[in-house]
Amino acid sequence: MTAAHSPGRALSSRHAFGAAAGLLADRALGEPPPAFHPVVMFGRAMAGFERRIWRDAHAAGALYTGAGVGLGWAAGFALGPSVPAGVVATGLVVAGRALGEEARAIGERLIDDDLEGARRRLPALVGRDPEALDAKGVARAVVESVAENTVDAVVAPACWAAAGGAAGAGFYRAVNTLDAMVGHRNERYRSFGWAAARLDDVANWIPARLTALLVAAVRPARTREVLDALVHPPAHPSPNAGVAEAAFAAALGLRLGGDTVYAGRVDPRPTFGTGRPPEPTDIDAAVRLSRDVTLALAALLATPAVMTAVVTAVRRRLTAPQTGVRLPGYGGKGTPVAADGQRRATGVRLPGYGGKGTPVAADGQRRGNRRSFTGIRRKRNAGSDEGPA
Repeated sequence: MTAAHSPGRALSSRHAFGAAAGLLADRALGEPPPAFHPVVMFGRAMAGFERRIWRDAHAAGALYTGAGVGLGWAAGFALGPSVPAGVVATGLVVAGRALGEEARAIGERLIDDDLEGARRRLPALVGRDPEALDAKGVARAVVESVAENTVDAVVAPACWAAAGGAAGAGFYRAVNTLDAMVGHRNERYRSFGWAAARLDDVANWIPARLTALLVAAVRPARTREVLDALVHPPAHPSPNAGVAEAAFAAALGLRLGGDTVYAGRVDPRPTFGTGRPPEPTDIDAAVRLSRDVTLALAALLATPAVMTAVVTAVRRRLTAPQTGVRLPGYGGKGTPVAADGQRRATGVRLPGYGGKGTPVAADGQRRGNRRSFTGIRRKRNAGSDEGPA
């Protein structure tokens, strides 16, 4: 069995194609209603489970995280390994369209000088204190959230779906949701949320760096700056969010980062990027960049399946049995045909012969079967002249 025909590679190709189709489905359809959204129902179930088992201990947090991840994986596994299952699962765990819509809604309020309206919507994207932010602070928070959530809500879930199908999609969405719920560095969750936070860091490590590469690919004019941010990431509290935010800052020509206020506590962070601070109008540019990264990722994931289909079709065409093929000049069953399509005699006519060994003259008339050579004829004539006396 060749590598091209191995079941494992074929399954991986189908998973990747399902993930690509799921990304496009999310772009086209968006999120289902919250009352019927599986991720919302998962969050409610895990919130109830947390109230039952919470202890200020790593062991309790590890148990909580293991149970949640197992539930997410099992839900995806129940859908099966088919391509449609991968499409559905990816479409449910990816939230690229909702991210862009929420970010643009805040940007529109800032452009309309509705700072209070923008502050009210900001908690849907970030956990920082909105009341401490002016218009530029809100704009910065939104751009940074779009960058970080391009990893969490788009690239990472699609990558895990490509790797493990619907089960992989369910696994990642559980990990990331648990991190959002309990992975905080505060008094309640410093120990309990440790396992969820560390698992989320591991699950997002490769997708965050892939996001930076995709940013460089879709903004080729800023490739050098984006790759420099990837090679020399900022000293960000998150090993993954800093990479994505630095890549967006380089691609958009902005300066992001800086001290951030969470629950009344100042979280010191470095700045990255050499441009100006974000303005409200930069939110739309960040959303468009996130969209382009999504489409580039969909194309990347679909390529193996498309190439496999093309190669398989060509191979089948080349190796198909050549039955019923009429060679030029033949009418089938070995019978030659003339240029006008009329069948010739089965026997082969040699030049100068009319078939069945009969010589023909230059004008096409048959000669006798007896050979006539000049020397023999002369000898016979000479013999007749010497007849008996």
